[in-house]
Amino acid sequence: MWLSFLLLLFSASLFTQKTVWKLGVNGLGVNWGTISSHPLPPSVVVNLLQANKISKVKLFDADSNVVGALAGTGIEVMVAIPNEMLEMISSSMDAANNWVHDNVTHHTFTGGVNIRYVAVGNEPFLRSYNGTFNNVTLPALLNIQKALSIANLTGQVKATVPLNADVLSNGNSTLPSGGIFRPDIHTLMLKLASFLHKNGAPFSVNIYPFLSLQQNVNFPEDFAFFEGTQHALIDGPRTYTNVFDASYDMLVTALEGIGYPNMPIIVGEVGWPTDGDMNANLDNARRFNQELVNHALSGKGTPLRPGKPIELYLFGLIDEDKKSIAPGNFERHWGIYSYDGRGKYALDLSGKGRSNFNLPKAEGVSYLPLRWCVLNPSGDMSKLAENVGYACTSADCTALTYGGSCNSIGGDGNASYAFNNYYQLNNQNKDACYFDGLGMVTTEDPSIGSCKFPVQLVPSYFDSAATTYFTHLSITITMGFATATLSFVFQF
Repeated sequence: MWLSFLLLLFSASLFTQKTVWKLGVNGLGVNWGTISSHPLPPSVVVNLLQANKISKVKLFDADSNVVGALAGTGIEVMVAIPNEMLEMISSSMDAANNWVHDNVTHHTFTGGVNIRYVAVGNEPFLRSYNGTFNNVTLPALLNIQKALSIANLTGQVKATVPLNADVLSNGNSTLPSGGIFRPDIHTLMLKLASFLHKNGAPFSVNIYPFLSLQQNVNFPEDFAFFEGTQHALIDGPRTYTNVFDASYDMLVTALEGIGYPNMPIIVGEVGWPTDGDMNANLDNARRFNQELVNHALSGKGTPLRPGKPIELYLFGLIDEDKKSIAPGNFERHWGIYSYDGRGKYALDLSGKGRSNFNLPKAEGVSYLPLRWCVLNPSGDMSKLAENVGYACTSADCTALTYGGSCNSIGGDGNASYAFNNYYQLNNQNKDACYFDGLGMVTTEDPSIGSCKFPVQLVPSYFDSAATTYFTHLSITITMGFATATLSFVFQF
């Protein structure tokens, strides 16, 4: 009965001779997102990856600062083309060639960056996009493949399209064996699968068991994790004890149905958030991610692909306080690390089952002074709601929401938390703690229990509050809470 909710869980050559291609090296990958007000410097993050012996990293763009920092590490890298660039690349071979030259070839010299994949778009066939990218995704993919061929990179770098689960449908069945592709994009999926097969590239999809609990109060908790023996799902000769395997095999069934039973699969995103929802907390995140790591590295595979390795990328590495919260307040809290590179909970990424194994912390992190902005009890309280709302318009207040780690600290605590996050966002500028006389600066840590009041990092050259991000073909400028994306063909 639980497969009726599976579609909530995934977020999910004409030009070269086909080559034999295997998925990447054994080990886990992580998603490294940078939508943060004060991101850690790329060099610090790369050292953190190496300290954790992480062998693969998936990016959401191709920022030259980030990609360049991975040079010489041997870490396998997936760079990405944002959806906003698909139309340009689909209609211009020059744009595709320039993008590959500047963002792939530029980094793949001897001793450079080990780029293995180019992600063309991100979940472009989402039903909510109303077909916006349906007609440009495959042409963009073809042009990128041509550009990789021209650059003699097709034996090293594969192009794929990360997809969300709403490309799938379970038809009239509630079992993994009933998985099919969505009828309105069935032809697109046939063409995509044919392309991937012809070029030896993997099918990439995102799986999110967290959404099972978040969107359905009746979903059995043990089945969302890896302990579903009390709510096992029987599908013919196969038994499923967790929704991850059931979701994965639903995709396997859909691929079998269109003639590609052995297509390699990458789980591009999977994880569990730690805040912003009643099911998002440190205990659940540790529980899920540890069980996931152990399962993926055990070599057991899934019921439809027993004994075959599961290649996956944990989502994500570090919290991102400027991400959109349209999907939910938990969106800013997927990291296994907090904003400053401190592990949130014990997690053994080796899969060896070591209990209470603490993640190594980032080195070389610089903080602003130990100062916080809190509510001034002598202020005019008639203006409190207005000022808290103002602070939360740009600062991250998601921990204050129902189920959040700071939801129970009271009204004054809520105001102090909002004021401090705004103050830290603005690098402790004294004017950022005014709030019509309601704010005051203190050197006494106002944290309450599990509700931590942060002290922000010293801004770096990579700070999104003051720095232009670019992938040579697009520029994203972030100032405060306003973001604009411009797409052009640039030569640098």
